[in-house]
Amino acid sequence: MTDNSLKGKTSQGLLWGGLSNSIQQLLQLVFGIFLARLLTPGDYGMVGMLIIFSNIASSIKESGFTAALTNKKDASHRDFNAVFWCSTLLGIILYIILFFGAPLIARFYNQPQLTPLARLLFLGFLISSTSTAHYAYLFKHMMVRETALAQTIAIVVSGVAGVTMAFCGMAYWGIAIQNLTYIITFTLLAWYFSPWRPTLNIDLAPIRPMLNFSIKLLITNIFRHINENIFSVLLGKLFKVSDVGFYSQANKWSTMGQSLISGMIRGVAQPVLSEVNNDKERLQRVFRKMLCFTAFISFPVMLGLALISEQLITIAVTDKWIDCVPIMQLLCIWGAFLPILSLYQQMIISQGKSDVIMWHSIITGVLQIVLLLLTAPYGIHTMVSAYVVFNIIYMLVWQHYIRRYTGVGYIDALKEIAPFALMASATMIATHYITIYIDNIYLLFTAKIVVAVVIYIVLMSITNVSIYKESITFVKQKLTQKK
Repeated sequence: MTDNSLKGKTSQGLLWGGLSNSIQQLLQLVFGIFLARLLTPGDYGMVGMLIIFSNIASSIKESGFTAALTNKKDASHRDFNAVFWCSTLLGIILYIILFFGAPLIARFYNQPQLTPLARLLFLGFLISSTSTAHYAYLFKHMMVRETALAQTIAIVVSGVAGVTMAFCGMAYWGIAIQNLTYIITFTLLAWYFSPWRPTLNIDLAPIRPMLNFSIKLLITNIFRHINENIFSVLLGKLFKVSDVGFYSQANKWSTMGQSLISGMIRGVAQPVLSEVNNDKERLQRVFRKMLCFTAFISFPVMLGLALISEQLITIAVTDKWIDCVPIMQLLCIWGAFLPILSLYQQMIISQGKSDVIMWHSIITGVLQIVLLLLTAPYGIHTMVSAYVVFNIIYMLVWQHYIRRYTGVGYIDALKEIAPFALMASATMIATHYITIYIDNIYLLFTAKIVVAVVIYIVLMSITNVSIYKESITFVKQKLTQKK
């Protein structure tokens, strides 16, 4: 594939990824507002305590097959069919285990009502196990538009179902039904959009060559889910259910922001980087461009979200959730770095080095659990602060492997990242002091957004940032083509 065709596929993927993620985050925002107004922190806490079990089970049934099939240059029907049956069988086995294990989970949290809730919520990964191969096909062939459409429709259908249930007084069952409806809808649409179909010839032999790579990703994903959800487990065990709810709400809002960028990058990073991994000079050039673009978007979005968090939470879901604001602000700081970490990991995976991801996910997972247990006596805010600082510092370790595989060293990465981190930080500080005397919450919310956008654009223009000019040119070209 030539540089121009690769650039075109990457640009198209980023365009559709950015557009779809923006629409999806907006839809989730709207439905999230309705649900948060109808439900209590305790309702969110009930579901939050179960998410880690559901996510880990989902990782086991997926087992890293999507990445393994994407890296495989000549993946055939036989490969996809083996993944389909393996994933489906794993889904059935895991659901049976967790169905009978649900009372133990309820006993761990001392919440008997978790037993029926868990059995319903865990149906999600059982159903999604039948679409692992179909999603892998869409991902491998960079069918970003089809994937985006499936995700968007699923969000709308599940959002309506969740809000309807909550409005009818079903409490935390509304959140569970929303999650389950999303999975059912996306699974059906993944089957619809993917031209690949399974056959009854069950042959799991093609799984064996993938295992050395995929099993490492499986372990990685398990520890990633532990890392992401350990707060909910510890808070549910050590604190009140409402504390889990406040953390879940803060995490939900911060995740909306960073997943907008991470989702856009993940949709194209591994397929594109896998395409050029035999040409180190070309790989380095493509990776640096992606790193620059990620930082250009990530820092202003996430630091801006932290800036407006108090007004956003109060306006959107009322001040009954105001206690989640400090937690959300801390998570937004780490959220500014998360898309960069996601890009780093996609880079390492594209080199077939899933063992690196695995071991460092295990190390960070263990260290985080120890760190959180040590800081738990000092309260939730101290725990979150320690979590954020630790993960930002650990980025230096990930950068070591980027230097090894791409030649992009610490100074090179700093040159791509630091200007945007500094300009975004300066933008938010300036915006805070410019708008500090505005009393009306709606005017303050609007003013902060407008002032921050204007200042950031002015800084981009004055410093003549190339990625900014390229992005503007690309958007103009697309708008012109439509006309």
